[in-house]
Amino acid sequence: MSDPNDLERLKALDERLRSLKKAQEPTVNGVAQGHEMAHFAWRMVTELVAGLLIGFGIGYGLDTVFDTMPLFLVLFILLGLVAGIRVMMRTAQDAQRKSTQAAMPAKNEGD
Repeated sequence: MSDPNDLERLKALDERLRSLKKAQEPTVNGVAQGHEMAHFAWRMVTELVAGLLIGFGIGYGLDTVFDTMPLFLVLFILLGLVAGIRVMMRTAQDAQRKSTQAAMPAKNEGD
């Protein structure tokens, strides 16, 4: 009925499907992918808030020294916002690069 050659091919296909499913499991380095994404989200929020706070501190300090209250405060808060966004974008690019590198071996196994 069934050729032994067909059984071997089915077993090889089954093993290949199992390895591909295992490669696509939602874990990254033993950590659940949801936790990894939450980590990146908190990291981005922290980077944005840190940029704003540093800008606020520098602006407030310069305004106190030069007695020009809202000028440097507004300027450095905006610069802190821009710096925080740039750092967030860099973090997002790193995360995307890591996820594409992790997906490459799984993609190559299917070829």
